[in-house]
Amino acid sequence: MITSVFKKSTPFNFSLVVILMLVFFFLYQIQDVSWAKSIISILQRTGLLLVLLATIFLDSFISKRNGLSRDSTYTAFFYFLFLLFFPKILNNSNLILSNFFVLLAIRRLVSLQSLKETKEKLFDASLWIFVAALFQFWSILYILLVFISVIFHVSRDYRNWVIPFIALFAVTILFVSCSLILDFHSIAFLQKTSKISLSLDYFTNNYQNAAFSIYATVALFFLVSMVSTLSSRPLVLLSSYKKVIASFFIGILVFVLSANKSNELLVFTFAPLAIMATAHIEISKPQLKEEIVLFVLMACSVFTFFSQL
Repeated sequence: MITSVFKKSTPFNFSLVVILMLVFFFLYQIQDVSWAKSIISILQRTGLLLVLLATIFLDSFISKRNGLSRDSTYTAFFYFLFLLFFPKILNNSNLILSNFFVLLAIRRLVSLQSLKETKEKLFDASLWIFVAALFQFWSILYILLVFISVIFHVSRDYRNWVIPFIALFAVTILFVSCSLILDFHSIAFLQKTSKISLSLDYFTNNYQNAAFSIYATVALFFLVSMVSTLSSRPLVLLSSYKKVIASFFIGILVFVLSANKSNELLVFTFAPLAIMATAHIEISKPQLKEEIVLFVLMACSVFTFFSQL
């Protein structure tokens, strides 16, 4: 029953995801309504909501456009459920923006399988990743995905290896120019944001610990499912699925290395995990198994959301 609702891609299904996102976003924001007294704060919250919705549907677009899933709403719905695991993300503008730019990069890299406009796609992806790094420095690790994509598709042309460095130069010029205009110390900014910490002692209560543990279990389940069924996937899509898996592990690496450690940093794993979860649901038989997986995930996400309010 639950799976049948999101089995197809219709305006109603997407509207349902939007309504659910609005409801839970509002539930989190009304904990502290001081922001409602300022027009600027209202516009900021509205902007964050729009970027979150754009991220959800961009992930769904990547999955369907590149044949990684059928014409369904599963990917968008899974991404929404993963957001509920760590509700503090809904106020973290830096992570929301950084993750959105990373997803723009992933969109270009996954589409490389068509072998059309490869240099433009590599440049765009590299550019978006370096822009993302301005909001969350260690998202710069996604540049590894660019080189992985070069290896998969266009490694013979040496110019493709140089393109990411051209994008780095372009973003550096932009960053230095902004630092001069806005009068802030660019070197000090980079030193502050590029710190490394491997500590995992940031939990402030048991509910955060529980949310992390449940999410880790869910992620491991879908990851194992994807890896174990990889050989049965269409040969033409193997490189795309491998890039999705690689982006998930890079997201884990961003979480591990970041000094400002928090559960919210796992947001970089949401997009690839939503694609993997969709792949599991669509290949899983019988339907009762699909229903159980989706129901358990919904229960876990709603529980962790309300327990952390």
